[in-house]
Amino acid sequence: MAGDPFAIRMPPDIRSVRVGEHQVVFIDDFLDDPQALVDAACQAAFQPCPGADERRGYPGVRAPAPRAYTESLTALMDPLIRVNFGVPEALPLKKTPCAFSLTTVAPHDLGLLQRVPHFDASTPHYMAVLLYLCDEKHGGTAFYRHRASGLQQITAGNREAYGEQVYAEVDGRAPPPRYFGDSDDRFELLGMLPARFNRLAIYRGSLLHSAIVRPAAGLASDPRQGRLTVNTFYDF
Repeated sequence: MAGDPFAIRMPPDIRSVRVGEHQVVFIDDFLDDPQALVDAACQAAFQPCPGADERRGYPGVRAPAPRAYTESLTALMDPLIRVNFGVPEALPLKKTPCAFSLTTVAPHDLGLLQRVPHFDASTPHYMAVLLYLCDEKHGGTAFYRHRASGLQQITAGNREAYGEQVYAEVDGRAPPPRYFGDSDDRFELLGMLPARFNRLAIYRGSLLHSAIVRPAAGLASDPRQGRLTVNTFYDF
């Protein structure tokens, strides 16, 4: 689109990696001018996420992303997700608001469920689309298997039983106050997609995953210094 400050580099270099039983699609050098989106984040009004007072959900602050970026992204994601993840053409696309995200919560302030891998939704075609506007020192996104259940993916059929198991584990022995990373006695690390500036990652939101956060690299609220991403979710 002429004059679009958030234009996607064409043609996109679409790649995928296998993590456990599932694939993660990624596109490097996604935007022609990613710095324009960083500049937009610097002007955005960040607010704590819902659930922050209860120490649940995303451990940081978010702000709406520019509509022009959202429109360009969705025009590409609709066909790309259908082709790469086997989504039937007949299913309509539903989208959540697209948001800048900055991880800002210190490890000792994390709630119990913020210290273990999570899933975004248990519907079969709920997709997470994440644009990194930070570099490798800010970690990446990792994917896991829950050891007790053997699950990598949470569905409507196993969600209730999985939730009961995880709540029992957390209540029985609280996980340490840290961002999750390597395997432990409850979750096995299957693989990680490293952060890279201007890298787009696409994966099923039903997969057990966690942001790899390195507090030593900084939990800054400044978009130019912190773990800045743009998060979008699609369902079909």
